[in-house]
Amino acid sequence: MPSSYNNNVQLIQHQDHVVILTEMIHDARVVPLDRNHNLTDDIRLWSGDSRGYWDGDTLVVETKNFNGLTQSFISSPYGDSYNKSLVERFTRVSADTVEYEFTIDDPSTFSDKITAMVPMTRVDGLLYEYSCHEGNYGMANMIRGERRQELDALGID
Repeated sequence: MPSSYNNNVQLIQHQDHVVILTEMIHDARVVPLDRNHNLTDDIRLWSGDSRGYWDGDTLVVETKNFNGLTQSFISSPYGDSYNKSLVERFTRVSADTVEYEFTIDDPSTFSDKITAMVPMTRVDGLLYEYSCHEGNYGMANMIRGERRQELDALGID
């Protein structure tokens, strides 16, 4: 779900895999396009076990085997994701827009499935590494140096 910043997502398609790279936390999910080889129930991951396939022009990604250490729904205090399954659908609806639809099914947390759709619009910008700058004393000097160069270019002492 979009947040206040770092909402960019990059989809990279290969013959056998799709990579879903999110700018926030710089997370990359490598999704095999083979839904026949899921992990056993005793192997659980932070981001779950994702498998994808094509349904016509729509990329469908099914994810289960979450480790239970995150919430069932992003930005929500509810649930622990242990019994959650997530189905995502990516459909290109124009040259610059992908319709992203997701359905969360977590019967131990919610009485029904939750489905939402968010349009993803293409941008020409780059994805940047997610990092924090608290206590980064070098940042102040880099900015100070850049300002000095700007002043020098304007002929100001």
